[in-house]
Amino acid sequence: MTDSTRLSNGSPVSWPSHWHSAPLWSMFERVKDVNHPDEDLLSVYRDHGVVRREARADNFNKAALDRNIYQLVHPGWFVVNRMKAWQGSVGISLFRGIVSGHYICFRPTHHEHDRFLNWLLRSGPYTAEYASLSRGVRPNQVEIDNEWLRSLRIVLPPLEEQRRIADFLDAETARIDRLASLYSQLTSLLTEREHAVRDSIVEKLHSNYGTIPLRRLITRIDQGSSPQCEAIPRQVEADWGVLRLSAVKQGRFEASENKRLPDHELPDKSYALKRGDFLVTRANTPNLVGDVAVVNEDPHHLLLPDLIYRVRPSDGVSADFLAQVALGRRVRSFIASVARGSSQSMVKLRGEDIRDWPIPHVPEDQQSKLVREVAQQTDSSARLQGTVKRQLTLLAERRQALITAAVTGQFDVTTANGRNVTEGVSP
Repeated sequence: MTDSTRLSNGSPVSWPSHWHSAPLWSMFERVKDVNHPDEDLLSVYRDHGVVRREARADNFNKAALDRNIYQLVHPGWFVVNRMKAWQGSVGISLFRGIVSGHYICFRPTHHEHDRFLNWLLRSGPYTAEYASLSRGVRPNQVEIDNEWLRSLRIVLPPLEEQRRIADFLDAETARIDRLASLYSQLTSLLTEREHAVRDSIVEKLHSNYGTIPLRRLITRIDQGSSPQCEAIPRQVEADWGVLRLSAVKQGRFEASENKRLPDHELPDKSYALKRGDFLVTRANTPNLVGDVAVVNEDPHHLLLPDLIYRVRPSDGVSADFLAQVALGRRVRSFIASVARGSSQSMVKLRGEDIRDWPIPHVPEDQQSKLVREVAQQTDSSARLQGTVKRQLTLLAERRQALITAAVTGQFDVTTANGRNVTEGVSP
């Protein structure tokens, strides 16, 4: 039997009838314990909960100089990133350490199972609930507050059942994560092979034709702009969007998700994208800044953003050729040497930096030959990478579906065969 219980103001979720619920305020109390600068630094990650900062090589955020403003938490404490709770950046800490002073930290007053609560409070239904409780004008500016969290209903099975669910999820998600890690390693190997093939071809061109700066092969570089609001709102002639930085990635143009320009903002059509445009990211993380792509479709009312340059090749110069060369080791090394920034999480390129890229001085007919040769050598790798990435996406979806099914009591983990459950749960 199941029972429909609302977590707070959201949609009801079906739970087993023998489970009970309690408001968050009856299980946790808000505590802000600062002035512990010598404790280990912790962070809250969307997919991992509370982690040690030193354990995450992908954490480029710098710690504040004054660590006295950080909050001390202990094992069992509930930690909420108030700005990113709607994305699932919450967790029960398994560690003692300090977290951002802007987080919301709760000391436990209950005797429930910590590992079960960690799975439950990071599950899909609760992430959706944090989103419904958050307030703000834009997605990257929304916040959740302690007062809004107090009424959150925490639905709990008996204590022994909590332990069984936590043990099951620890084992099953570890198995899924190992498989995902193997897929990720395969993706890395395929990427390395693709780069090696491209580098070999491009280096032969440098040797055969010599090298010149990119400035001799282009007419101009346009920097995108952030659209400005009109003083008097008015309807634009059509729906316009602004390209996301992520649309330019490793030589491929993927404009499936873009930012929509509000109706009251007029588009500057001089920044409208066209098929054949050669794009270069102006700012990004150190390994992605200067990434390139050629617009290979007819973009519908899409504007160039301020974090992307549009490079205009001269007559007789192929944008696809420039993109392939820019993905090569020689240009990537040059970018690494000139990119600058005050943070490891964001570095920038100047237009002048791009104009100095070393490019082989190849005749137009040989440019097309290079593009075809690279495509022939890398297409099979690219197709396999696409298959692997789809599998990774499917694994992530099934992992989340399995967690949600387990913490909402959709099956009995004591009799479930983990492999069959994982394959049978719909993402």
